[in-house]
Amino acid sequence: MAIIRSENLSKVYPVADKEPGLVGTLRHFLRRKYRLVEAVQKVSFAIEPGEVVGFLGANGAGKTTTLKMLTGLIYPSGGSVEVAGFVPFRREAAFLSKITLVMGQKQQLIWDLPALDSLKVNAAVYGLSDRDYTERVGELSEMLALADKLTQPVRKLSLGERMKAELLAALLHRPAVLFLDEPTLGLDVNAQTAVRTFLKEYNERYGATVLLTSHYMADITALCKRVLLIHKGRLIYDGSLDGLLDRFAPYREVRAEFGRPYSEAELVGFGEVEMLARCEARFLVERDSLTRTVARLLAELQVVDLKVSDPPIDEVIGKVFSTGSVN
Repeated sequence: MAIIRSENLSKVYPVADKEPGLVGTLRHFLRRKYRLVEAVQKVSFAIEPGEVVGFLGANGAGKTTTLKMLTGLIYPSGGSVEVAGFVPFRREAAFLSKITLVMGQKQQLIWDLPALDSLKVNAAVYGLSDRDYTERVGELSEMLALADKLTQPVRKLSLGERMKAELLAALLHRPAVLFLDEPTLGLDVNAQTAVRTFLKEYNERYGATVLLTSHYMADITALCKRVLLIHKGRLIYDGSLDGLLDRFAPYREVRAEFGRPYSEAELVGFGEVEMLARCEARFLVERDSLTRTVARLLAELQVVDLKVSDPPIDEVIGKVFSTGSVN
C-alpha cells in the first residue's frame, strides 16, 4: 500500500496583474486585476514505503509547491493527497510526527545557541522521553560524525556541519517519511558526499521513505532508482533513471584515443562527432548500431583506448526540461 499518494493534485495562485507606471499603479489601487497561475496541474503518483524517489524539475516547475502540499503547508486547489494514511492539510499531530521536511535554504536551529539546546526543544515538542532523546542523539550524531560539534553555537559551525545538525534535528522523532528539498544546496563536494552517505544509511536502517529534490544530479544518481519529472506544473515522467535514458537518449557516448591524429572528415560514418582534439574524439552513436560501429572503429582506425558509456544524466534531464516531453 502506498505511503504517499497524489491524485490530480493541483495548485492555482491568483497573482495581481499591474500595468507599469503611475497610471497603472493608480488603476491597480482602485481596481485590482488578477490572473491565475497554475503552479501544479493534476499531478498523480504513488510512492511505496521505503522508496527513495528523486523529484526533478527546473526552477519554477512546481517542485516546492508540491512538497508544501504533501506536507500540509499549503492547501491544494484540486485533487487529493494522502501521506502515511493522513490528509496533510489537516495538520494532525499524529501526521506531523510521521513526517519531516528539510529545506536546504531554511534552518530551524537557533543561531546563537548550541545545537543540543535546539534538539532538546525538538524532543519536548515531539514528547520524547529522556532515554529516547539520549539514544537518538547519540546514534544520529555518530552516523553524521557530529558528536563533538553539538555543544558549539550553531553560528560557529561550517555550512556542512550546520546541514548535518539540521538533519539530526529533523530526524530526531524518527519520521517514516522524509521530504528533502535541496538538502545539499551550497555544500562542498565532501559535505555533499557525507550527506548522501548518511541518507542512504538512514533509509536502509529504518526503512524511511524519501522524496528528494536536488539540482545536483549526483544526489539523484547516488540515492534514487526512480525519478519523477515535473515541467511547468505537469508530471511528464515517472519511472527509473535507466528507463529515462533508454527513452530520451537513444544513443551511447563513445570516447576514443587514437595512435595518431585524425581529421573530422576521416571520422565520418562513425557517429556524430561531439569533440575532436589531437588524438582524442568523442562520438554519439545510436544504440542499435553501437556494436557494429565499435567493431569498425577498432578495425579501421588506430585505437589506443576506447570507452563506451551513457551520456551524462544531467545532460539528458536538461534536454527533457528544454522540450517538456519524454516522447
